[in-house]
Amino acid sequence: MIDLKFHCDIDASALAVETSAAKNLLEEIKADKMADWLTLPDNFDESELDHIKKAAEKIKENSDFLVCIGVGGSYLGHKAIIDALSSRIKSNTKILYAGNSASTISLQAVLDEIGDKDFSINVISKSGTTTEPAIAFRIFKEKLFEKYGENEAFSRIYATTDGEVGALHDEALYNHYERFVIPNGIGGRYSVLTAVGLLPLAVAGVDIDELLAGAREEAVSGVFDEIFKYAASRHILRSRNYDVEVLASFEPCLESLGKWWQQLFGESEGKENKGIFPAIATYTTDLHSLGQYMQQGRPNILETVLSFRENPMPKFTNRVEPDIKIPKMPDNVDGLGYLEGKELGFVNEKAKEATITAHAKHIPVFELELQDLSEKSLGNLIYFFELACAISAKFEQVNPFDQPGVEAYKNEMFRLLGKPEN
Repeated sequence: MIDLKFHCDIDASALAVETSAAKNLLEEIKADKMADWLTLPDNFDESELDHIKKAAEKIKENSDFLVCIGVGGSYLGHKAIIDALSSRIKSNTKILYAGNSASTISLQAVLDEIGDKDFSINVISKSGTTTEPAIAFRIFKEKLFEKYGENEAFSRIYATTDGEVGALHDEALYNHYERFVIPNGIGGRYSVLTAVGLLPLAVAGVDIDELLAGAREEAVSGVFDEIFKYAASRHILRSRNYDVEVLASFEPCLESLGKWWQQLFGESEGKENKGIFPAIATYTTDLHSLGQYMQQGRPNILETVLSFRENPMPKFTNRVEPDIKIPKMPDNVDGLGYLEGKELGFVNEKAKEATITAHAKHIPVFELELQDLSEKSLGNLIYFFELACAISAKFEQVNPFDQPGVEAYKNEMFRLLGKPEN
Protein backbone atom coordinates (compact mmCIF):
# COMPACT_ATOMS: atom_id res chain seq x y z
CA MET A 1 0.00 0.00 0.00
CA ILE A 2 1.06 3.60 -0.62
CA ASP A 3 1.56 5.95 2.34
CA LEU A 4 1.19 9.72 1.93
CA LYS A 5 3.31 12.02 4.08
CA PHE A 6 2.95 15.80 4.23
CA HIS A 7 6.03 18.02 4.49
CA CYS A 8 3.96 21.19 4.37
CA ASP A 9 1.07 22.87 6.13
CA ILE A 10 -2.32 21.79 4.85
CA ASP A 11 -5.28 23.22 6.75
CA ALA A 12 -6.85 20.25 8.52
CA SER A 13 -10.43 21.49 8.24
CA ALA A 14 -10.06 22.29 4.53
CA LEU A 15 -8.48 18.88 3.95
CA ALA A 16 -11.38 17.16 5.72
CA VAL A 17 -13.92 19.00 3.56
CA GLU A 18 -12.11 18.28 0.29
CA THR A 19 -11.43 14.65 1.22
CA SER A 20 -15.15 14.20 1.81
CA ALA A 21 -15.80 15.80 -1.58
CA ALA A 22 -13.32 13.37 -3.17
CA LYS A 23 -15.37 10.45 -1.89
CA ASN A 24 -18.43 11.86 -3.65
CA LEU A 25 -16.45 12.40 -6.85
CA LEU A 26 -15.50 8.72 -6.80
CA GLU A 27 -19.18 7.86 -7.18
CA GLU A 28 -19.32 10.06 -10.30
CA ILE A 29 -16.27 8.28 -11.71
CA LYS A 30 -17.78 4.85 -11.06
CA ALA A 31 -20.77 5.83 -13.19
CA ASP A 32 -18.61 6.80 -16.17
CA LYS A 33 -18.53 4.38 -19.11
CA MET A 34 -14.74 4.87 -19.37
CA ALA A 35 -13.96 3.82 -15.77
CA ASP A 36 -13.74 0.05 -16.18
CA TRP A 37 -10.09 0.25 -15.02
CA LEU A 38 -11.48 0.84 -11.50
CA THR A 39 -12.49 -2.80 -11.07
CA LEU A 40 -10.13 -4.39 -13.62
CA PRO A 41 -7.50 -5.69 -11.15
CA ASP A 42 -10.12 -7.73 -9.27
CA ASN A 43 -12.03 -8.82 -12.37
CA PHE A 44 -9.31 -9.64 -14.86
CA ASP A 45 -10.41 -12.37 -17.27
CA GLU A 46 -8.36 -15.46 -16.36
CA SER A 47 -8.58 -16.86 -19.90
CA GLU A 48 -7.18 -13.59 -21.28
CA LEU A 49 -4.38 -13.67 -18.72
CA ASP A 50 -3.54 -17.24 -19.73
CA HIS A 51 -3.59 -16.18 -23.40
CA ILE A 52 -1.13 -13.38 -22.63
CA LYS A 53 1.25 -15.71 -20.78
CA LYS A 54 1.23 -18.33 -23.56
CA ALA A 55 1.87 -15.73 -26.24
CA ALA A 56 4.72 -14.28 -24.16
CA GLU A 57 6.37 -17.71 -23.91
CA LYS A 58 6.08 -18.19 -27.66
CA ILE A 59 7.69 -14.81 -28.31
CA LYS A 60 10.51 -15.55 -25.86
CA GLU A 61 11.19 -18.87 -27.58
CA ASN A 62 11.50 -17.54 -31.14
CA SER A 63 12.49 -13.85 -30.86
CA ASP A 64 15.54 -11.94 -29.73
CA PHE A 65 13.45 -8.75 -29.82
CA LEU A 66 9.81 -7.76 -29.45
CA VAL A 67 9.15 -4.43 -31.15
CA CYS A 68 6.30 -2.65 -29.37
CA ILE A 69 4.68 -0.20 -31.75
CA GLY A 70 2.51 2.44 -30.12
CA VAL A 71 2.37 5.99 -28.84
CA GLY A 72 1.22 7.58 -25.57
CA GLY A 73 -0.69 5.17 -23.37
CA SER A 74 0.09 2.34 -25.78
CA TYR A 75 3.69 2.19 -24.60
CA LEU A 76 4.45 4.57 -21.70
CA GLY A 77 2.97 2.35 -18.98
CA HIS A 78 4.79 -0.88 -19.74
CA LYS A 79 8.02 0.96 -20.52
CA ALA A 80 7.75 2.61 -17.10
CA ILE A 81 7.53 -0.75 -15.33
CA ILE A 82 10.20 -2.46 -17.43
CA ASP A 83 12.65 0.38 -16.83
CA ALA A 84 11.84 0.47 -13.10
CA LEU A 85 12.59 -3.24 -12.75
CA SER A 86 15.37 -3.42 -15.34
CA SER A 87 18.13 -4.25 -12.86
CA ARG A 88 16.54 -7.51 -11.77
CA ILE A 89 14.12 -8.86 -14.40
CA LYS A 90 15.57 -11.31 -16.88
CA SER A 91 14.45 -12.38 -20.35
CA ASN A 92 16.14 -13.61 -23.49
CA THR A 93 13.89 -11.25 -25.46
CA LYS A 94 14.55 -7.51 -25.34
CA ILE A 95 11.71 -5.01 -25.70
CA LEU A 96 12.27 -2.30 -28.30
CA TYR A 97 9.96 0.65 -28.96
CA ALA A 98 8.87 2.22 -32.24
CA GLY A 99 6.04 4.40 -33.49
CA ASN A 100 6.16 6.84 -30.58
CA SER A 101 7.67 9.63 -32.67
CA ALA A 102 8.31 10.59 -36.29
CA SER A 103 12.07 10.61 -35.79
CA THR A 104 14.16 8.90 -38.48
CA ILE A 105 17.10 8.66 -36.06
CA SER A 106 15.07 6.80 -33.43
CA LEU A 107 13.48 4.38 -35.88
CA GLN A 108 16.75 3.63 -37.64
CA ALA A 109 18.38 2.88 -34.28
CA VAL A 110 15.77 0.16 -33.66
CA LEU A 111 16.26 -1.29 -37.14
CA ASP A 112 20.02 -1.30 -36.66
CA GLU A 113 19.78 -3.00 -33.26
CA ILE A 114 17.62 -5.79 -34.70
CA GLY A 115 19.95 -6.31 -37.66
CA ASP A 116 19.60 -9.93 -38.80
CA LYS A 117 18.32 -11.26 -35.47
CA ASP A 118 14.87 -12.74 -34.93
CA PHE A 119 12.06 -10.44 -33.90
CA SER A 120 8.30 -10.16 -33.53
CA ILE A 121 5.95 -7.17 -33.45
CA ASN A 122 3.32 -6.13 -30.92
CA VAL A 123 1.35 -3.34 -32.57
CA ILE A 124 -0.82 -1.54 -30.01
CA SER A 125 -3.51 0.82 -31.28
CA LYS A 126 -7.23 1.17 -30.71
CA SER A 127 -7.85 2.34 -34.27
CA GLY A 128 -4.76 1.35 -36.22
CA THR A 129 -4.70 4.68 -38.02
CA THR A 130 -2.70 6.88 -35.60
CA THR A 131 0.03 8.31 -37.81
CA GLU A 132 3.29 7.54 -35.97
CA PRO A 133 2.56 3.90 -35.08
CA ALA A 134 0.88 3.24 -38.44
CA ILE A 135 4.05 4.36 -40.27
CA ALA A 136 6.27 2.25 -38.01
CA PHE A 137 4.00 -0.78 -38.46
CA ARG A 138 4.34 -0.54 -42.25
CA ILE A 139 8.12 -0.38 -41.99
CA PHE A 140 8.49 -3.32 -39.59
CA LYS A 141 5.92 -5.41 -41.48
CA GLU A 142 8.05 -4.96 -44.58
CA LYS A 143 11.12 -6.11 -42.66
CA LEU A 144 9.21 -9.17 -41.39
CA PHE A 145 8.09 -10.06 -44.93
CA GLU A 146 11.62 -9.72 -46.28
CA LYS A 147 13.11 -11.88 -43.54
CA TYR A 148 10.49 -14.59 -43.04
CA GLY A 149 8.07 -14.54 -45.95
CA GLU A 150 4.40 -13.69 -45.63
CA ASN A 151 3.10 -16.74 -43.73
CA GLU A 152 5.68 -16.71 -40.94
CA ALA A 153 5.63 -12.93 -40.86
CA PHE A 154 1.93 -12.95 -40.02
CA SER A 155 2.56 -15.43 -37.19
CA ARG A 156 5.04 -12.97 -35.65
CA ILE A 157 2.56 -10.09 -35.47
CA TYR A 158 0.56 -9.61 -32.27
CA ALA A 159 -2.18 -6.98 -32.46
CA THR A 160 -3.58 -5.31 -29.35
CA THR A 161 -6.58 -3.35 -30.53
CA ASP A 162 -10.34 -2.83 -30.38
CA GLY A 163 -12.32 -6.04 -30.00
CA GLU A 164 -14.91 -5.24 -32.66
CA VAL A 165 -14.05 -2.42 -35.08
CA GLY A 166 -11.20 -0.40 -36.55
CA ALA A 167 -8.55 -0.65 -39.25
CA LEU A 168 -6.15 -2.71 -37.12
CA HIS A 169 -8.93 -4.99 -35.89
CA ASP A 170 -9.98 -5.70 -39.47
CA GLU A 171 -6.42 -6.25 -40.69
CA ALA A 172 -5.65 -8.58 -37.79
CA LEU A 173 -8.80 -10.59 -38.41
CA TYR A 174 -8.13 -10.89 -42.15
CA ASN A 175 -4.46 -11.88 -41.76
CA HIS A 176 -4.97 -14.05 -38.67
CA TYR A 177 -2.66 -12.08 -36.39
CA GLU A 178 -2.84 -13.18 -32.78
CA ARG A 179 -5.17 -10.64 -31.19
CA PHE A 180 -5.59 -9.05 -27.78
CA VAL A 181 -8.40 -6.70 -26.85
CA ILE A 182 -8.25 -3.15 -25.51
CA PRO A 183 -11.47 -2.96 -23.44
CA ASN A 184 -13.95 -0.33 -24.59
CA GLY A 185 -14.28 1.10 -21.09
CA ILE A 186 -10.57 1.80 -20.62
CA GLY A 187 -8.74 4.65 -22.34
CA GLY A 188 -5.11 4.50 -23.43
CA ARG A 189 -3.51 6.26 -20.48
CA TYR A 190 -5.40 4.02 -18.03
CA SER A 191 -4.63 0.80 -19.95
CA VAL A 192 -1.29 -0.42 -18.58
CA LEU A 193 -2.96 -3.23 -16.60
CA THR A 194 -4.71 -4.59 -19.71
CA ALA A 195 -3.11 -6.60 -22.52
CA VAL A 196 -1.69 -3.26 -23.71
CA GLY A 197 0.88 -3.47 -20.94
CA LEU A 198 0.76 -7.06 -19.74
CA LEU A 199 1.95 -8.77 -22.95
CA PRO A 200 5.18 -6.74 -23.29
CA LEU A 201 5.71 -6.96 -19.53
CA ALA A 202 5.39 -10.75 -19.54
CA VAL A 203 7.85 -10.99 -22.43
CA ALA A 204 10.30 -8.77 -20.52
CA GLY A 205 10.22 -11.10 -17.51
CA VAL A 206 7.95 -9.04 -15.24
CA ASP A 207 5.75 -11.05 -12.86
CA ILE A 208 2.39 -9.79 -14.11
CA ASP A 209 0.49 -11.75 -11.44
CA GLU A 210 2.30 -9.76 -8.74
CA LEU A 211 1.71 -6.50 -10.61
CA LEU A 212 -2.03 -7.18 -10.75
CA ALA A 213 -1.97 -8.29 -7.10
CA GLY A 214 -0.51 -4.92 -6.12
CA ALA A 215 -3.18 -3.02 -8.04
CA ARG A 216 -5.83 -5.33 -6.58
CA GLU A 217 -4.57 -4.60 -3.08
CA GLU A 218 -5.21 -0.88 -3.61
CA ALA A 219 -8.48 -1.46 -5.46
CA VAL A 220 -10.30 -3.91 -3.18
CA SER A 221 -9.22 -2.50 0.17
CA GLY A 222 -12.15 -0.11 -0.07
CA VAL A 223 -10.05 2.37 1.90
CA PHE A 224 -8.88 5.11 -0.42
CA ASP A 225 -8.02 7.63 2.30
CA GLU A 226 -4.46 8.26 1.09
CA ILE A 227 -5.65 8.64 -2.52
CA PHE A 228 -8.46 11.00 -1.46
CA LYS A 229 -6.04 13.08 0.62
CA TYR A 230 -3.52 13.33 -2.23
CA ALA A 231 -6.17 14.49 -4.73
CA ALA A 232 -7.76 16.81 -2.17
CA SER A 233 -4.41 18.36 -1.22
CA ARG A 234 -3.55 18.99 -4.86
CA HIS A 235 -6.93 20.72 -5.26
CA ILE A 236 -6.37 22.89 -2.18
CA LEU A 237 -2.93 23.94 -3.41
CA ARG A 238 -4.24 24.54 -6.93
CA SER A 239 -6.72 27.02 -5.45
CA ARG A 240 -3.73 28.77 -3.85
CA ASN A 241 -2.06 29.17 -7.29
CA TYR A 242 0.31 26.22 -7.11
CA ASP A 243 -0.04 25.29 -10.77
CA VAL A 244 3.04 23.11 -11.38
CA GLU A 245 3.68 19.70 -9.80
CA VAL A 246 7.10 18.05 -9.95
CA LEU A 247 7.17 14.29 -9.46
CA ALA A 248 10.64 13.53 -8.13
CA SER A 249 12.50 10.34 -7.33
CA PHE A 250 16.00 9.41 -6.30
CA GLU A 251 16.19 6.43 -8.67
CA PRO A 252 16.97 7.10 -12.37
CA CYS A 253 15.17 3.87 -13.30
CA LEU A 254 11.89 5.63 -12.39
CA GLU A 255 12.24 8.35 -15.03
CA SER A 256 9.96 6.49 -17.47
CA LEU A 257 7.41 6.11 -14.68
CA GLY A 258 7.47 9.89 -14.44
CA LYS A 259 6.70 10.17 -18.16
CA TRP A 260 3.73 7.82 -17.78
CA TRP A 261 2.49 9.92 -14.83
CA GLN A 262 3.02 13.06 -16.91
CA GLN A 263 0.71 11.83 -19.66
CA LEU A 264 -1.85 10.51 -17.17
CA PHE A 265 -2.24 13.84 -15.35
CA GLY A 266 -1.47 16.13 -18.28
CA GLU A 267 -4.11 14.69 -20.62
CA SER A 268 -6.66 14.14 -17.87
CA GLU A 269 -6.51 17.57 -16.17
CA GLY A 270 -5.18 19.97 -18.78
CA LYS A 271 -8.39 21.30 -20.32
CA GLU A 272 -10.43 24.51 -20.39
CA ASN A 273 -7.47 26.54 -19.07
CA LYS A 274 -7.39 24.36 -15.94
CA GLY A 275 -5.17 21.77 -14.29
CA ILE A 276 -1.73 21.50 -12.71
CA PHE A 277 1.19 21.25 -15.13
CA PRO A 278 3.03 17.92 -14.54
CA ALA A 279 6.83 17.94 -14.60
CA ILE A 280 9.38 15.33 -13.54
CA ALA A 281 12.81 15.38 -11.91
CA THR A 282 15.41 12.73 -11.09
CA TYR A 283 17.55 13.43 -8.05
CA THR A 284 20.31 13.82 -7.08
CA THR A 285 21.17 14.51 -10.75
CA ASP A 286 18.65 17.31 -11.21
CA LEU A 287 19.55 18.93 -7.89
CA HIS A 288 22.61 20.19 -9.77
CA SER A 289 20.39 21.86 -12.37
CA LEU A 290 16.87 22.45 -11.00
CA GLY A 291 17.72 22.54 -7.31
CA GLN A 292 18.35 26.28 -7.32
CA TYR A 293 14.94 27.00 -8.85
CA MET A 294 13.14 24.60 -6.52
CA GLN A 295 14.52 26.40 -3.50
CA GLN A 296 14.46 30.02 -4.63
CA GLY A 297 12.43 30.29 -7.84
CA ARG A 298 8.78 31.24 -8.23
CA PRO A 299 6.84 29.53 -5.40
CA ASN A 300 4.11 28.15 -7.66
CA ILE A 301 5.43 24.54 -7.52
CA LEU A 302 4.33 21.62 -5.40
CA GLU A 303 6.64 18.62 -5.23
CA THR A 304 5.74 14.93 -4.85
CA VAL A 305 8.67 12.70 -3.91
CA LEU A 306 8.62 8.93 -4.40
CA SER A 307 10.39 6.95 -1.69
CA PHE A 308 10.68 3.41 -0.29
CA ARG A 309 10.27 1.84 3.13
CA GLU A 310 12.88 -0.77 2.16
CA ASN A 311 16.17 -0.36 0.32
CA PRO A 312 15.19 -0.48 -3.38
CA MET A 313 18.51 -2.08 -4.31
CA PRO A 314 17.54 -5.50 -5.73
CA LYS A 315 18.90 -8.38 -3.65
CA PHE A 316 20.42 -10.61 -6.31
CA THR A 317 20.86 -14.26 -5.32
CA ASN A 318 24.54 -14.15 -6.20
CA ARG A 319 25.25 -11.11 -4.03
CA VAL A 320 26.32 -11.30 -0.40
CA GLU A 321 25.79 -7.59 0.17
CA PRO A 322 22.51 -5.91 -0.86
CA ASP A 323 24.21 -2.59 -1.60
CA ILE A 324 27.51 -1.04 -2.69
CA LYS A 325 29.87 0.05 0.09
CA ILE A 326 32.15 3.05 -0.19
CA PRO A 327 35.75 1.74 -0.08
CA LYS A 328 38.54 2.88 2.20
CA MET A 329 41.39 4.94 0.78
CA PRO A 330 44.51 5.65 2.90
CA ASP A 331 45.20 9.17 1.64
CA ASN A 332 41.58 10.49 1.85
CA VAL A 333 42.35 13.12 -0.83
CA ASP A 334 38.66 13.41 -1.70
CA GLY A 335 37.63 14.07 1.90
CA LEU A 336 35.25 11.11 2.01
CA GLY A 337 36.86 9.37 4.95
CA TYR A 338 33.75 9.98 7.05
CA LEU A 339 31.73 7.85 4.58
CA GLU A 340 34.10 4.87 4.35
CA GLY A 341 32.30 1.58 4.86
CA LYS A 342 28.86 3.13 4.47
CA GLU A 343 26.46 1.96 1.76
CA LEU A 344 25.61 4.09 -1.25
CA GLY A 345 21.91 3.59 -0.46
CA PHE A 346 22.51 5.30 2.89
CA VAL A 347 23.94 8.34 1.07
CA ASN A 348 20.98 8.41 -1.32
CA GLU A 349 18.51 8.18 1.56
CA LYS A 350 20.16 11.07 3.41
CA ALA A 351 20.17 13.10 0.20
CA LYS A 352 16.41 12.49 -0.05
CA GLU A 353 15.81 13.59 3.54
CA ALA A 354 17.98 16.68 3.08
CA THR A 355 16.25 17.63 -0.16
CA ILE A 356 12.77 17.34 1.34
CA THR A 357 13.83 19.47 4.33
CA ALA A 358 15.40 22.14 2.13
CA HIS A 359 12.61 22.29 -0.48
CA ALA A 360 9.83 22.27 2.13
CA LYS A 361 11.08 25.65 3.39
CA HIS A 362 10.07 27.17 0.05
CA ILE A 363 7.35 24.98 -1.52
CA PRO A 364 4.82 22.33 -0.41
CA VAL A 365 6.28 18.82 -0.52
CA PHE A 366 4.40 15.50 -0.43
CA GLU A 367 6.06 12.11 -0.06
CA LEU A 368 4.54 8.92 -1.50
CA GLU A 369 6.17 5.92 0.16
CA LEU A 370 6.18 2.50 -1.51
CA GLN A 371 7.11 -0.67 0.34
CA ASP A 372 9.92 -1.46 -2.10
CA LEU A 373 10.78 -1.51 -5.79
CA SER A 374 8.84 -4.61 -6.83
CA GLU A 375 6.00 -5.58 -9.14
CA LYS A 376 3.52 -5.52 -6.29
CA SER A 377 4.53 -2.04 -5.11
CA LEU A 378 4.42 -0.70 -8.68
CA GLY A 379 0.93 -2.17 -9.02
CA ASN A 380 -0.01 -0.28 -5.84
CA LEU A 381 1.35 2.95 -7.30
CA ILE A 382 -0.27 2.60 -10.73
CA TYR A 383 -3.72 2.19 -9.24
CA PHE A 384 -3.04 4.98 -6.71
CA PHE A 385 -2.15 7.45 -9.46
CA GLU A 386 -4.97 6.41 -11.81
CA LEU A 387 -7.66 6.97 -9.20
CA ALA A 388 -6.04 10.12 -7.80
CA CYS A 389 -5.80 11.52 -11.31
CA ALA A 390 -9.45 10.88 -12.14
CA ILE A 391 -10.55 12.51 -8.88
CA SER A 392 -8.20 15.47 -9.47
CA ALA A 393 -9.72 16.07 -12.90
CA LYS A 394 -13.19 15.93 -11.39
CA PHE A 395 -12.10 18.55 -8.86
CA GLU A 396 -11.18 20.73 -11.86
CA GLN A 397 -14.62 20.01 -13.36
CA VAL A 398 -13.16 18.50 -16.52
CA ASN A 399 -13.59 15.07 -18.09
CA PRO A 400 -10.73 12.79 -16.94
CA PHE A 401 -11.10 10.48 -19.94
CA ASP A 402 -10.99 12.61 -23.09
CA GLN A 403 -8.24 14.64 -24.78
CA PRO A 404 -9.86 17.03 -27.28
CA GLY A 405 -6.81 19.29 -27.50
CA VAL A 406 -4.64 16.51 -28.93
CA GLU A 407 -6.62 16.62 -32.17
CA ALA A 408 -5.51 20.20 -32.91
CA TYR A 409 -1.93 19.32 -33.86
CA LYS A 410 -3.11 16.25 -35.77
CA ASN A 411 -5.48 18.23 -37.95
CA GLU A 412 -2.83 20.83 -38.74
CA MET A 413 -0.24 18.11 -39.46
CA PHE A 414 -2.66 16.33 -41.81
CA ARG A 415 -3.19 19.62 -43.67
CA LEU A 416 0.54 20.18 -44.05
CA LEU A 417 1.10 16.58 -45.18
CA GLY A 418 -1.68 16.85 -47.75
CA LYS A 419 -3.91 14.14 -46.31
CA PRO A 420 -7.10 13.83 -48.42
CA GLU A 421 -10.31 14.83 -46.68
CA ASN A 422 -12.79 12.02 -46.07
